[in-house]
Amino acid sequence: MNKNYMIMSFSVAVLSMLMLSSCSDWFDVSPKTDLEAGELFDTENGFQSALTGIYLTMATTNAYAGNMSFGLLDQLAQEYDYIPSGVQDISAIYNYETTTSDGYGIKQKIASSWQNLYNIIANCNNLVKWLDKKGKSVIGDSQEQQMLRGEALAIRAFCHFDLLRAWGPFDYRHNPEAPDIETIPYRTVADNSKQPRLKAKDVLDHVIGDLTQAKALMDFEQDTSLKNNERRFRFNYHAINALLARVYAYMGDGINAVACANEVIQKCGLELQTSNQNDPALFDECVCGLNMYELEDNLSSHWAAGDKFTTQYVISQQKFDKLFEVAGSRRDDFRSKSSAFYVYDTQNLNLSKKYSTNANELIPLIRLPEMYYILCEYTQDYTQSRNYINYVRNRRGYSASLNENYTTEEGKIQALDKEYRKEFYAEGQYWFFMKSHGLTEIPYALDVQLTEDNFVFPLPDAEIQYGWTVGN
Repeated sequence: MNKNYMIMSFSVAVLSMLMLSSCSDWFDVSPKTDLEAGELFDTENGFQSALTGIYLTMATTNAYAGNMSFGLLDQLAQEYDYIPSGVQDISAIYNYETTTSDGYGIKQKIASSWQNLYNIIANCNNLVKWLDKKGKSVIGDSQEQQMLRGEALAIRAFCHFDLLRAWGPFDYRHNPEAPDIETIPYRTVADNSKQPRLKAKDVLDHVIGDLTQAKALMDFEQDTSLKNNERRFRFNYHAINALLARVYAYMGDGINAVACANEVIQKCGLELQTSNQNDPALFDECVCGLNMYELEDNLSSHWAAGDKFTTQYVISQQKFDKLFEVAGSRRDDFRSKSSAFYVYDTQNLNLSKKYSTNANELIPLIRLPEMYYILCEYTQDYTQSRNYINYVRNRRGYSASLNENYTTEEGKIQALDKEYRKEFYAEGQYWFFMKSHGLTEIPYALDVQLTEDNFVFPLPDAEIQYGWTVGN
């Protein structure tokens, strides 16, 4: 990626980051705050700066540069053998109710992630509000107006959907009670008004509504290829379509999920790679991701190579072999080779290179193989279903002789389970796959016993005591 572009983006966004630092800043509706915001949105650059600030806020530890991606979620999925200092019991990570969590501090992490995602949502709402007030008069290009609004709506939907996946019901598509369970508020207003918790099905309706509107606003981009295109660092048209596919798949709406996934594959201009040499994060397959300034330095505590490991997210060789299905010295899958992991033979440890060998400074949010997995899951004909998953496996290095050959729904989900944990290692998606498919057993960590309750985060204390959920 062009470094000058990144530095410019970072510099332009400094003002936004200061202004977008907390929900309370935007929820302060005093004349002084409105005046300051009005000055920011007096120029097109001000609108662009605000949107850039939102993306930068997404790339923070309590959002998608940590807890909501490779951090908390993948720790819960037991993808690492990193144990915080002082921890005696690894199952203590599922103790969401106490402040200590015996060394994991999970309760604080959950509360911080809730706060940060709603902070991002508040800033999206504020941007939409000022687009309504000043957009037409300040921004001369109508297409630019559409893009700003479309991206803000898409980010709002993306964050609400992840809040639902984390705080919402277990196994939504198979649990008949799940759609009517009260879950989270869906905030569409930029003020401090209390909003009620909504049923899961109503949250999903809002998510789809925002994404459908965003897709329509961005339709001028539908024939734009993402190959070598920095629009991959934004919620572009294809990313919105891919997110719709993810949401429909979560709901069990196979018809719409397949339609959206097919369109992404056919129109986005990206291809599945056959090598991850020098690109373990597979930027060339990324439909949407975040650019984190000086990523390798900022994430070094968890991902830097070395000979001592006190904070790095290492994985033991034994667990690694089970997770990536490594048999002896044979490694067909490039996701398990030295191009993807530092291998420390003397310590029997492995460390992913996704965030240390990452020239594009990418935190992936949505990648192309997920679209093939959605087609695999919702294609009823088993022959065609197997073709989709085996296409990904073949591109990853498996020969046809090792193709999946399931003939039942149970076999299909088992095959997808294996591919999700390999494909999205250190990206946060496997925990959500388990939850949405009703899986409580971790095949590579059988010493951990999970229950349905482990998959549903509790509301933060501050929300129960002071938030908009009280009395609703």
